[in-house]
Amino acid sequence: MERTWTNARLATMAGDGLGVIEDGVVVSRDGRIAYAGPRTEAPETSGDSVDCGGRWITPGLIDCHTHLVHAGDRSGEWAMRLDGASYEEIARAGGGIVSTMRATRAASEADLVAAALPRLDALLAEGVTTIEIKSGYGLTVADELKMLRAARSLEGQRRVRVKPTLLGAHALPPEYAGRADDYVALVTDEMIPAARGLADAVDAFCEGIGFTPEQTGRVLDAARRAGLPVKLHAEQLSALHGASLAASFGALSADHLEYADEADAVAMAAAGTVAVLLPGAFYFMRETKLPPVNLFRAHRVPIAIATDCNPGTSPTTSLLLMLNMAATLFRLTVTEALRGVTVHGARALGLAEEIGTIELGKACDLAVWDISEPAELVYRIGFNPLHLRVKDGECC
Repeated sequence: MERTWTNARLATMAGDGLGVIEDGVVVSRDGRIAYAGPRTEAPETSGDSVDCGGRWITPGLIDCHTHLVHAGDRSGEWAMRLDGASYEEIARAGGGIVSTMRATRAASEADLVAAALPRLDALLAEGVTTIEIKSGYGLTVADELKMLRAARSLEGQRRVRVKPTLLGAHALPPEYAGRADDYVALVTDEMIPAARGLADAVDAFCEGIGFTPEQTGRVLDAARRAGLPVKLHAEQLSALHGASLAASFGALSADHLEYADEADAVAMAAAGTVAVLLPGAFYFMRETKLPPVNLFRAHRVPIAIATDCNPGTSPTTSLLLMLNMAATLFRLTVTEALRGVTVHGARALGLAEEIGTIELGKACDLAVWDISEPAELVYRIGFNPLHLRVKDGECC
């Protein structure tokens, strides 16, 4: 099937900048981009035509780090933090990830899908066409697989590409208290092999309240042996050089990165590992240690932005808000921010050849916006100018 979008201004994200084409045209054929360029060079087409009325078109947005599938909420813990308790104190007292674990274990797969759909719908309403969803709240083989199945089944509920990630090494479940190495063995020997076919990547939480670099390395090595790419929660609360560890395994991304240093940036640059910044968690946890954006720039580490949608530290379903936070809190430029939710978001998921830019042969995933300039997507707070979302050439 062929469809053409005309009378549009394109921000293709091709090349190093926004890839602006004034008076542009996009042609989709069988869900792929058959042409993207100036109207004067556009081919003759015979399918449907959509007049965009001078609106801007960007690639469909990519949320490359979320924990969208879970049960329960942690608003009570948030109130505790307002009263002065730290994230670490809450976690060590049995709250945090473990409290969500209990609710998620008690939920059925259908319950998890039903709970995730409103969160997913909020993101789709802002132009998201691809989303990564991590497990990590089940912490048993059966419950982690349940979460992955729920995440993958969302593709059948909505027009969206879902990339499920196994995050079995997210926290130590209570039944393994004092036996972290035994739990890591469960993840490496049973969970990762069982997740093949359900998970598209493996992640871990390398942190003082998570898993040590040595334990994390065992998880990443098991993923590599299983043929699964890796990602890593690294340097969020302390400097353990998890980012360098991730890079040594050729990780798609290292995420958070507030405590990363130049050695981490050098290692990530050499490995092509994307720095995924999560301003929602930084804001919500009242952090003050900024990620080293200037080091990432200096060493040409690609920077992506994501919501980190999760019930404990970033309960947001607005990727557009994250654009503004990334610019305001982390001082990213408009171009860096927009590329962070398109081309570099695609790289963080291993999908750079498939999505992230408006270029010949890629999936026709688009967002059409009622804006005067692309900067408006980063500038506004609490405003959604989406006019139309397009997934695989279909308006939705």
